[in-house]
Amino acid sequence: MTLLTFQQEEPSIPDPGGDIARAATSLLPKLTTTVPREYVHRSSHAEVFLTGCEKDTGTRYRLEGQWPRAHTFFTSRDGASHDPLQAAETIRQVGLFLAHAELGVPLGHQFLMWDMHLTTHPEHMAIGPGPSDLTLTATVTDMTRRGTRLAEFTLEIGIVRAGSLCAVGGGRFTCLSPATYRRLRKEADGAQQHRRVRRPSGMLPPVVGKILPFDVVLSPTGRPTCWLLDPDPRHPVLFDHSGDHFPGMVLLEAARQAACGLLHPSSLTVSSLCVDFQRYVEFDAPCWIEASLPPIQSAGSPSVLVTGRQGEHVVFTSLLSGAVRLPETEETAVHSTR
Repeated sequence: MTLLTFQQEEPSIPDPGGDIARAATSLLPKLTTTVPREYVHRSSHAEVFLTGCEKDTGTRYRLEGQWPRAHTFFTSRDGASHDPLQAAETIRQVGLFLAHAELGVPLGHQFLMWDMHLTTHPEHMAIGPGPSDLTLTATVTDMTRRGTRLAEFTLEIGIVRAGSLCAVGGGRFTCLSPATYRRLRKEADGAQQHRRVRRPSGMLPPVVGKILPFDVVLSPTGRPTCWLLDPDPRHPVLFDHSGDHFPGMVLLEAARQAACGLLHPSSLTVSSLCVDFQRYVEFDAPCWIEASLPPIQSAGSPSVLVTGRQGEHVVFTSLLSGAVRLPETEETAVHSTR
C-alpha cells in the first residue's frame, strides 16, 4: 500500500479528446489525507492519526501520521506537550489498520488487545509551531492463522518525530470474526449501553491530572487508593463509536488518572506504561480501580501499580512510571534550603 492521496478537481475546459484534461491532472499536486477511519475503528475523521502506509520488507511497514497541535482530550496539563496516551492510541490504530489493510482481516471483524507497552521520550514530545508529522516503523511478528485467516499477531512500533525517536511500544492482538465475537459475548446483552453509575462526583480534575471535569473518568469511594470507573458516556473521544463494553483506551486513562490521584498533591507525567487486559469490562457492573506503590522503585521515576476489578475478577493490571513534580510550596521549601 502506498501513501493515500487525492487529487484536486479537474478544470472545466472543453476537451472532447481528453488530452488537455489528462495533462492538467498530471500537473496537479498529490495531497495527503488520513487513512479510512473504518480501518482504525473510529467514527470521527478528526480522531484518525495515520495518513499512509507502505510495505518495507517482509512484515515490516513504514507508516506516516500526524498529531495536531491541540487536541480536545489528548493534552498535557500545561498544553506544551503531546500526551503519552496519544502515542498509545496511535499504536492501537496501527494494529487495526495493518490488520485490515495489509494482513487481510475483513472490515467488521473485532479485535482483542491483550497487552500494550509504551515508552515515550518527553524531550521529543513538546508541541512545536505546527502539527507533528510522524514516521512510524511497525514490525508484525508471531502471526497465528486459523486456516487462511489471521487470528493473532504481535506488533512492535517506533514513532519518529522531527528526526528523533519520541515513542516506542507495541502489543498483542486477537482478530475475531463477527460470529466468533457474538459467541464470545453471549453472556453480555448486546443491546446494553453505558450509563453513568451515579451523578458526577465533583472531583477536581487536577487531582487526577486532568484539566476539564468532562475528562475525569473516576469517582471517589471514600478510600484514597480506590475509585469507581465512571466516565461520561457522552465523551466524544473516549466513546467515539458504540460498543458493548468499556474500550481499552478508557481503562488506560483510568489507570493514568488513578496513578495521578495516588500521588496527589504531587503531579505525575507518565512516560512509560505496560498493561495487561484480562477480561472485558462490562457496563452493567461496578469496576473498582485501585492504585498502590510497588515496594521497589526507580530513583527519579516512581512507578504506580493500578488494578481494575469487576465482581470477583481482576479485569486489567497496569504499571505506570514517570516524572513526579512536587507541589509548588514544597518545591519552594526544598530550593530555599539549598
